[in-house]
Amino acid sequence: MRIGIYGGTFNPPHWGHLTAAAAAVRALRLDKLLLIPAAVPPHKMLPEGSPTAEQRLAMARLAVGYLGLKDQAEVLDLEVRREGKSYTSDTLRIIKQQYPADELWLLMGTDMFMSFTTWHEPAEVARLANLAVFGREEKDGERLFAPQREKLEQEYGAKTAVIINSDVIEISSTELREALQKGEAVSCLPDAVRGYIECCHLYGTKTDLRRLTPDTLRPIALSFLKHKRMAHVLGTEAEAVRLARRYGADERDARMAALLHDCTKKLSMEEQLALCELYQIPLDKLEKKALKLLHAKTGAALARDVFGVSDAVYQAIRWHTTGKADMSLLEKIIYLADYIEPTRDFPGVEELRRLCYENLDKGLLLGLTMTVQEMEAMGSPVHENTLTARDFLRRQKDHKKGMNL
Repeated sequence: MRIGIYGGTFNPPHWGHLTAAAAAVRALRLDKLLLIPAAVPPHKMLPEGSPTAEQRLAMARLAVGYLGLKDQAEVLDLEVRREGKSYTSDTLRIIKQQYPADELWLLMGTDMFMSFTTWHEPAEVARLANLAVFGREEKDGERLFAPQREKLEQEYGAKTAVIINSDVIEISSTELREALQKGEAVSCLPDAVRGYIECCHLYGTKTDLRRLTPDTLRPIALSFLKHKRMAHVLGTEAEAVRLARRYGADERDARMAALLHDCTKKLSMEEQLALCELYQIPLDKLEKKALKLLHAKTGAALARDVFGVSDAVYQAIRWHTTGKADMSLLEKIIYLADYIEPTRDFPGVEELRRLCYENLDKGLLLGLTMTVQEMEAMGSPVHENTLTARDFLRRQKDHKKGMNL
């Protein structure tokens, strides 16, 4: 297996890093790519006011999802966890122990490659991994890098390669940080990374989280998610807008609720229970052991606490998983938008989508019925709120039928 190792401060990670990483995967035919944020870089001091190592790690994890490599790319915390300076030789020794039979490629920029002989233990680095330097044009391989490549081969027996990145994006991290501090628009950050920066008020950003529009909320909401869930949340937002227009609901509330409905979805059981304790959220017997039921309650509480959402939005998030009897229009819309958004693909979804736009209550009844049937087929307990929501609509349907006789 060929493994690429891409280290750096990632302060912050931007599209320049991502296009370089993608070029390395293609050029070296990598089977795996490891991004490793440095805790304390040995060659330079982090600027004053920089995010913590843990925050840079979190941003790198958000950024790597935009490579579209699924499980092929991974962000490691081994340098963040290790005390002291982040020497590459120490990192490579750990990785080589984990992948003893695999071919390691250390990725680096021009400056680092040209100064390689000044590194800590350069011979050990060259022994453990091949060296790959990013170049802009084919001629870089000879005109710029050839003398250094020959020197490193003679002194250390290093195997080297030049990665031509035709999609190179020249970005000054210093200028980027300055632009963020000034509140200027930047296009060189993945949306979720920009959202994380604004949510945590990094680099001097001063975004008022309680006065967001749906458009300014979107990147921040994405920063709460695993990358694989982002398409679902964006799909839910789009579906909620369509349903709101169809049935005359408040579009802004629909978008806000849709964007935040899964904001705590990625949290573990321990983390969910900690939020329940923080927000004094009562839990019934089933909720105490069913992880997937908790994010509706904790997400609603967080949305109100951090973003100051209205009570209508709070309730729509609160009930989007189980439903309840006599739901409001917005609660129905978010429940169904989550269920039928465009990335959903399961038997009966097309019929459910059709019915939702024909009659919202009929669509809701079908969705609740399908949920109950699915849970019972799996032998899983059905929450009582889902059953009461279904039975309420059944009685309402029977009453209307009787009125028409």
